[in-house]
Amino acid sequence: MVGKQIFEDDAGVSPVVGVILMVAITVILAAVAGSFVLGLDDSTGNVAPQVSIECNAADDVITHEGGDNVEGDQLDVLNAGSSSKSIDSGTYTAGDELVNGSTVSGTPAIDGDEEIRWNNPDGSGSQIIAEC
Repeated sequence: MVGKQIFEDDAGVSPVVGVILMVAITVILAAVAGSFVLGLDDSTGNVAPQVSIECNAADDVITHEGGDNVEGDQLDVLNAGSSSKSIDSGTYTAGDELVNGSTVSGTPAIDGDEEIRWNNPDGSGSQIIAEC
């Protein structure tokens, strides 16, 4: 009985199961290693604050109108007509003036072409968080 002998012979099952397990383990290890290499494990890093600003070019003032509190030492004002200027340190909340060109020396004139750049405190980059 050749047919009966085929179904009872399971000599090749163990190597096949072993190969499948080895491939599965390799795929899992490659996924874990890839996530560390690509930095996907640090998904809870610092995120840029969400703010609303108002620019008053007539008075050279940029005001924090609402949103998250921001730290002045993490912000820069980028002016298309000149250079950038760091904002004074301190915590700014809604209603605070981020820039007042009439009282802060070295502040570029506010012409309505400014961007507020947030610099990540861990040094990993920066992001424009508001524009005039």
